[in-house]
Amino acid sequence: MEIQIGDVVRLRKKHPCGGDRWQVLSPGVDVKVKCLTCQRLVLLERGVFERSVKGAILRGGASASPTAG
Repeated sequence: MEIQIGDVVRLRKKHPCGGDRWQVLSPGVDVKVKCLTCQRLVLLERGVFERSVKGAILRGGASASPTAG
């Protein structure tokens, strides 16, 4: 699974705050994600993260576009 910084994903289990949307802050062997509801940071092992992903909502690089100066 290819993930990038800034991707927003939906995980299978909801966070205790009720949120299920997470923003990827640091992809790698361990993936750091931030709950978009309560802003809590969580560090997940890559395998656990990949099994937990229900679907990608927004690609981090897709929304970035160069601006005219």
